[in-house]
Amino acid sequence: MTTVESVNSAQTAGAASNAQQQLTVDYDTFLQLMMAQMQNQDPTDPMDASEQLSQLASFSQVEQAIQTNAKLETMLTNMSFSQVDDLIGRTVTDVNGTTGVVESVEIYSDGTILGLDNGSGILLGPGVKIS
Repeated sequence: MTTVESVNSAQTAGAASNAQQQLTVDYDTFLQLMMAQMQNQDPTDPMDASEQLSQLASFSQVEQAIQTNAKLETMLTNMSFSQVDDLIGRTVTDVNGTTGVVESVEIYSDGTILGLDNGSGILLGPGVKIS
């Protein structure tokens, strides 16, 4: 694995971990703020309980949406891995005229790189001819 590949792999793994960590920090912060709000409210004019539940429900929906997106990204990556077998051994040409036989496929969050037998790589995308 080249240095660029190592950096891209580390960035992809780090981004998913960072998003989950940020979500946890935000959720914990929200709970701390809600508890502080409850402790410091005016006893003669307490905050409406339905408003508190509404805030908690809204935050919970955002948390679930983030987790759903992470799971969908994992599913898409897994689907990409199941389709790469069809590319190995095929001849590809990009828009710049780089041609070669696919020896390896590397999938990153921002694209798929086809490793060719001549040592070069092609970004799989529009204009790439596969034969």
